[in-house]
Amino acid sequence: FRTLRANNFSVAADEDVRDFRGTIPEGQRNRIGTMLFGGFGKCLYPRQKFDSDPERRFAVILENDSDVLKWGKPAKSDFQIYVSSEKSYEPDFVVEAKNIKYICEPKRASEMEDELVLAKAEAAAAWCKYANEHARKHGGKPWQYLLIPHDQIQDQMTLTGLASRYQFFTSKG
Repeated sequence: FRTLRANNFSVAADEDVRDFRGTIPEGQRNRIGTMLFGGFGKCLYPRQKFDSDPERRFAVILENDSDVLKWGKPAKSDFQIYVSSEKSYEPDFVVEAKNIKYICEPKRASEMEDELVLAKAEAAAAWCKYANEHARKHGGKPWQYLLIPHDQIQDQMTLTGLASRYQFFTSKG
């Protein structure tokens, strides 16, 4: 277990913290990674950066969903899943809902069959399998891994609805 530490972000001097619920104009979406967002109620951090507008919209879903208790975007080294003995990755989102915990990876639809994306998904689904064994023994909540195509993320959705469609199961037993 690791204690969460404060996230540090760098932004341009003229960049103000933006309301994460605000629509990003089409011409600015390509630079969303340079923007800093705030106004969260359930995020573990008061400010957050996103790599894409679908990630920002996913945060809107999490904030709107009454089943979601808290969520976060892990910083480097906060939550590592090992893909191989020398390669790890940090998931985009970790979410705790009333009855379950999720590792969520919004991904560009065109990358859903990419070899590295699938290797990370396999590793994360296997991590969830072991976490579920631990949770069963110790009275914890179960875990699920969600691999979500970016073009399927719409503000009016719920996390449960996305989970019913995009849970990824490991093919390795």
